Amino acid sequence: MKKTEILSYAERKYNTEPDYPWTKYPDYAVLRHEKNNKWYGLLMRVARNKLNLEGEGEVEILNVKCDPDLGGFFRRQKAILPAYHMNKDHWITILLDGSLSNNEIFSLLDGSYVLTK
Repeated sequence: MKKTEILSYAERKYNTEPDYPWTKYPDYAVLRHEKNNKWYGLLMRVARNKLNLEGEGEVEILNVKCDPDLGGFFRRQKAILPAYHMNKDHWITILLDGSLSNNEIFSLLDGSYVLTK
C-alpha cells in the first residue's frame, strides 16, 4: 500500500485533506477530523532501526488509534507494531510494506476515525 492510496481513500471517504505540520518533516501527513481537528492517522517514513526492524533504510508507516482491548491482538500480526512516537496503549503502527491488504489497512483507518470522532 502506498501513501497516495491512503490519502486518496481518506479524501474520498472522510473529505480529509492531509495536514503537513512539521517543517523538519515535510512528508509526514496528519489526517484530522474536519470538525474536531483530532488526529485519526499519521503517515511517516522512519528508519527501520527506530522500529526495531532488521535491515537498513526507511519504511513507510501509518499510525492509527485502536481500542486498547484489541491492540494486543493486532500487534500479533507481523505488519503491526506498538505505536511509533504515540501512546502504545491506544495507537498502533502499520507497516506499509505489502504485508496487509488495502482493505485491512482501510478497515483499521476506519476504526481510528470512529474512535477519534
